[in-house]
Amino acid sequence: TKWGQKYGYAIKSWRDNWEELTAFLDFPLEIRKIIYTTNIIENLNGKIRKYTKNKLSYPTDEAVLKSVFLAVMEATKKWTMPIRDWGMILNQFMIMFENRIKL
Repeated sequence: TKWGQKYGYAIKSWRDNWEELTAFLDFPLEIRKIIYTTNIIENLNGKIRKYTKNKLSYPTDEAVLKSVFLAVMEATKKWTMPIRDWGMILNQFMIMFENRIKL
């Protein structure tokens, strides 16, 4: 197929590593949301891209730093927000990992 020719290596990698790639699907939906939404590095990179993608070039290095600074400031606003439904999620963690969680 067209996709197989163009993305053959990626398709092979996904097939070879499918169990590892889909391991998070074994968790309940609420925990999967936490796993997905708490990837701070991915989120931060996305914010930085959002702030810098429209500019093809910057006049100075300082201009780049200012854009990245603004992106980091925007991203950190969400870092202090409480996790939605945390009580239910904590209970699920305690059931799944009863030997590892001590409260």
